[in-house]
Amino acid sequence: MRGLFQRLGAALVFIDFRNLWLATALAQAASWGLIVTRGWLIYREAESSFLVGVATFAAMGPMLIVPPIVGVLADRMDRRLILQASYATEVAQSSALLLLALTGVLEVWMVVVASLVSGVARAASVPTAQATAASLVPPERLLNALSLTASTQHGSRLFGPALVTPLLALSGAPAAFAVSVVLYALALHRVSQVTPQRVLQTGPRESFVANFVGGLQYVYMRPVLRMMLLILVCHCAFTMAFESLLPSFSAERLSAPDEGFGSLMMGVGAGAFVASLGVSGIQTERRRGSTLILTGVLSGLGQVILALTTALPVAIAAAAMMGGAQAAFMTIGSAVTQSIATDEYRGRVASINSFSLGGMMATMNLLNGSIAEQVGAQPLLLIHGAIFVVIVGLTLLPATGRRVYGRTATPVAA
Repeated sequence: MRGLFQRLGAALVFIDFRNLWLATALAQAASWGLIVTRGWLIYREAESSFLVGVATFAAMGPMLIVPPIVGVLADRMDRRLILQASYATEVAQSSALLLLALTGVLEVWMVVVASLVSGVARAASVPTAQATAASLVPPERLLNALSLTASTQHGSRLFGPALVTPLLALSGAPAAFAVSVVLYALALHRVSQVTPQRVLQTGPRESFVANFVGGLQYVYMRPVLRMMLLILVCHCAFTMAFESLLPSFSAERLSAPDEGFGSLMMGVGAGAFVASLGVSGIQTERRRGSTLILTGVLSGLGQVILALTTALPVAIAAAAMMGGAQAAFMTIGSAVTQSIATDEYRGRVASINSFSLGGMMATMNLLNGSIAEQVGAQPLLLIHGAIFVVIVGLTLLPATGRRVYGRTATPVAA
């Protein structure tokens, strides 16, 4: 057992990486706690999936704008400063929500504005943390470090909702907002312990646009990297844009308007945490590819099973299956993209990853929330899950897809 923990947590022996990992874990838990709190509050006040979708889009929409700028900055300056500024902003917006809720003047539009502020900060911190993690460990620990970093993002779906869901039932939104303030403050403190990391970009200093275009060209010239990003975008579109659907799904399909949303998010988080840690010990490219295929299929099937059930316990189990498969798929996919990229491009590759995936999730959450107003959440969950299962099969047909999945003798990074 001790050997297993040492293998799964091999990168944690490096103190800077350990501090970054803890900071990321705390911040991500606070973020998912806010997602549950905002969805619960808005649906309780307005009973509108569309408005939940608007708030979710406000939180994720900045992924369409911020990462290209931050990606260039992360390759030019101390990445720790970007993280500190992001977490300080999160402390401020969470504190504002807490004060507004305590004084009884909090309205839906205020929650949407705070979601936008939080979204900008998160759009800056996620790709920066990913690029920083890759530079804090030696090459032989890279996959483990990136898997552990991804585990914080996916595992936080358990810990964030687990902290706020009981508080929402007992005390309402103010207590849940207070938890987010504390978590973000602890994340800010922990990331401040990381040794300053200055990454010097090679070559002449260019404009932001030229630098970002250079990152796009870098991705485009590497077929495996390009294909991996395309698959990840499809995955986010069809299996990971469910936040705007679960409040109404819980109320209408599961008859659990209060505890259902938080319970499902905890189920997703529990599966995600276990799976993202489990894949951190994968050593070979072929096994990594086989796991990608399996978890891709299970991502879609888990969502189909969730859509078909009407019992909350079964729905939670399906959510755990779905969350575990999604987390493993995204963890390995992110590890592939960062392992291919060289350090001077990691900030931009991470930003392109966040820009593409976060932007797709934001857009699909808004679209899903709008469509669910007309047809309900259940058909969308069912159809989207089935579509992604088909996509996994189709991506196995071209040679580049088979290289992504380790089905050929050609190395992934080639």
